[in-house]
Amino acid sequence: QVQLVESGGGTVQAGGSLKLACAASGYTGSLPCMGWFRQAPGKEREGVATVSEIGSVDYGDSVHGRFIISHDNRKNMVYLELNNLKPEETAMYYCAARLGRWADCSTHREFDYWGQGTQVTVSS
Repeated sequence: QVQLVESGGGTVQAGGSLKLACAASGYTGSLPCMGWFRQAPGKEREGVATVSEIGSVDYGDSVHGRFIISHDNRKNMVYLELNNLKPEETAMYYCAARLGRWADCSTHREFDYWGQGTQVTVSS
Protein backbone atom coordinates (compact mmCIF):
# COMPACT_ATOMS: atom_id res chain seq x y z
CA GLN A 1 0.00 0.00 0.00
CA VAL A 2 1.48 3.29 -1.09
CA GLN A 3 1.25 6.12 1.40
CA LEU A 4 1.70 9.75 0.42
CA VAL A 5 2.36 12.64 2.78
CA GLU A 6 2.35 16.24 1.58
CA SER A 7 4.02 19.23 3.18
CA GLY A 8 4.78 22.86 2.40
CA GLY A 9 1.37 24.45 2.10
CA GLY A 10 0.55 27.79 3.66
CA THR A 11 -0.62 31.32 3.01
CA VAL A 12 1.07 33.58 0.52
CA GLN A 13 0.24 36.89 -1.11
CA ALA A 14 -0.72 37.08 -4.76
CA GLY A 15 2.37 36.93 -6.92
CA GLY A 16 4.27 34.96 -4.31
CA SER A 17 5.73 31.48 -4.36
CA LEU A 18 5.52 28.24 -2.41
CA LYS A 19 7.15 24.85 -2.70
CA LEU A 20 5.25 21.69 -1.88
CA ALA A 21 6.79 18.31 -1.18
CA CYS A 22 5.36 14.80 -1.16
CA ALA A 23 6.97 11.72 0.32
CA ALA A 24 5.87 8.29 -0.85
CA SER A 25 6.39 5.11 1.11
CA GLY A 26 5.30 1.49 0.90
CA TYR A 27 6.55 0.91 -2.65
CA THR A 28 9.65 -0.93 -3.76
CA GLY A 29 11.52 0.84 -6.52
CA SER A 30 10.60 4.07 -8.34
CA LEU A 31 6.95 4.92 -8.71
CA PRO A 32 6.19 5.17 -12.44
CA CYS A 33 4.12 8.33 -12.10
CA MET A 34 3.50 10.95 -9.44
CA GLY A 35 1.59 14.15 -9.63
CA TRP A 36 -0.22 17.04 -8.05
CA PHE A 37 -3.89 17.88 -8.21
CA ARG A 38 -5.92 20.60 -6.55
CA GLN A 39 -9.49 21.18 -5.53
CA ALA A 40 -11.08 24.42 -4.42
CA PRO A 41 -14.37 24.49 -2.49
CA GLY A 42 -17.29 23.95 -4.82
CA LYS A 43 -15.07 23.13 -7.79
CA GLU A 44 -13.97 19.95 -9.50
CA ARG A 45 -10.56 18.48 -8.93
CA GLU A 46 -8.01 19.79 -11.39
CA GLY A 47 -4.81 18.21 -12.62
CA VAL A 48 -1.85 20.47 -11.92
CA ALA A 49 1.25 18.55 -12.94
CA THR A 50 2.64 15.05 -13.28
CA VAL A 51 6.13 13.59 -13.62
CA SER A 52 7.06 10.09 -14.72
CA GLU A 53 9.95 8.07 -13.36
CA ILE A 54 12.04 9.00 -16.40
CA GLY A 55 11.30 12.69 -15.92
CA SER A 56 8.68 13.39 -18.56
CA VAL A 57 6.26 16.04 -17.33
CA ASP A 58 2.73 17.21 -18.03
CA TYR A 59 1.13 20.43 -16.81
CA GLY A 60 -2.38 21.71 -16.61
CA ASP A 61 -2.97 24.57 -19.02
CA SER A 62 -3.58 27.13 -16.29
CA VAL A 63 -0.23 26.56 -14.55
CA HIS A 64 2.06 25.98 -17.51
CA GLY A 65 5.04 28.30 -17.30
CA ARG A 66 4.48 29.18 -13.63
CA PHE A 67 4.61 25.87 -11.76
CA ILE A 68 7.51 23.43 -11.85
CA ILE A 69 7.28 19.77 -10.90
CA SER A 70 10.37 17.76 -10.02
CA HIS A 71 11.16 14.44 -8.44
CA ASP A 72 13.78 12.38 -6.66
CA ASN A 73 13.38 8.78 -7.73
CA ARG A 74 15.75 7.41 -5.13
CA LYS A 75 13.64 8.85 -2.35
CA ASN A 76 10.27 8.59 -4.11
CA MET A 77 9.73 12.28 -3.50
CA VAL A 78 7.92 14.73 -5.73
CA TYR A 79 8.00 18.51 -5.47
CA LEU A 80 5.88 21.31 -6.85
CA GLU A 81 7.18 24.84 -7.09
CA LEU A 82 4.31 27.30 -7.35
CA ASN A 83 5.24 30.72 -8.72
CA ASN A 84 3.29 33.89 -9.39
CA LEU A 85 0.34 32.53 -7.46
CA LYS A 86 -3.15 33.94 -7.99
CA PRO A 87 -5.98 34.20 -5.42
CA GLU A 88 -8.13 31.87 -7.50
CA GLU A 89 -5.52 29.17 -6.99
CA THR A 90 -6.44 28.87 -3.35
CA ALA A 91 -7.20 25.18 -2.92
CA MET A 92 -6.27 21.93 -1.27
CA TYR A 93 -3.34 20.47 -3.15
CA TYR A 94 -3.09 16.70 -3.30
CA CYS A 95 -0.19 14.44 -4.14
CA ALA A 96 -1.03 11.32 -6.10
CA ALA A 97 0.70 8.23 -7.44
CA ARG A 98 -0.16 6.07 -10.37
CA LEU A 99 1.03 2.54 -11.07
CA GLY A 100 1.31 1.03 -14.52
CA ARG A 101 3.35 2.37 -17.42
CA TRP A 102 5.32 5.58 -17.02
CA ALA A 103 4.37 6.43 -20.60
CA ASP A 104 0.77 6.86 -19.43
CA CYS A 105 1.74 9.48 -16.86
CA SER A 106 -0.49 12.50 -17.38
CA THR A 107 -2.82 14.87 -15.55
CA HIS A 108 -5.62 13.29 -17.59
CA ARG A 109 -5.14 9.79 -16.20
CA GLU A 110 -6.66 8.13 -13.16
CA PHE A 111 -4.39 7.84 -10.15
CA ASP A 112 -4.27 4.99 -7.69
CA TYR A 113 -3.12 6.55 -4.43
CA TRP A 114 -3.75 9.93 -2.84
CA GLY A 115 -2.36 11.94 0.02
CA GLN A 116 -4.42 13.85 2.57
CA GLY A 117 -3.67 17.18 0.96
CA THR A 118 -2.01 20.43 1.97
CA GLN A 119 -3.82 23.77 1.92
CA VAL A 120 -2.55 26.62 -0.21
CA THR A 121 -4.16 30.00 0.37
CA VAL A 122 -3.35 32.97 -1.82
CA SER A 123 -4.41 36.35 -0.48
CA SER A 124 -5.12 39.33 -2.71
